[in-house]
Amino acid sequence: MMRAVPEVTFKTHVRDESQGGDNPFRWQDVTTSDIFKGKSVVLFSLPGAFTPTCSSTHLPGFEEKYDQLKAKGVDEVYCLSVNDAFTMFQWSQRLEVAKVKMLPDGNGDFTRLMGMLVKKENLGFGDRSWRYAMHVVDGEIKQLFAEPGLMDNCPDDPFTCSDVDTMLNAL
Repeated sequence: MMRAVPEVTFKTHVRDESQGGDNPFRWQDVTTSDIFKGKSVVLFSLPGAFTPTCSSTHLPGFEEKYDQLKAKGVDEVYCLSVNDAFTMFQWSQRLEVAKVKMLPDGNGDFTRLMGMLVKKENLGFGDRSWRYAMHVVDGEIKQLFAEPGLMDNCPDDPFTCSDVDTMLNAL
């Protein structure tokens, strides 16, 4: 039996030129339904913006192969992290991400309900997401690729099955 994604509201910050000034952004609540209802979505989650593997391989891989995912019928690709909207925006700017949508889970609500919230106090990170990728169709998780060894304060950062190539091969 397929599992539904948890229902949460994400606090996002979107560009809105009508705001004027040097920072033309406004807060916008986005629900799980807004993201997943009636769509085929790939969402991947990682421990943190600006961190080494996330910045060098995980997010860039999905950005690079975004069009291949779309060609397999995916409507949208999201990168989720337990970071705030400002951090996610600046990270996407730094990496020149133009296709993958950034999804801040600042309070870890979605991550917690997914059973993927872990402590990374051993690194001074606090609560973060375990690394995983999933294919969701109309709110139902069809495939989930979670890295092995899910645990608090994991001494390493496994990255073996939540990459874009694993997802492409599974679609």
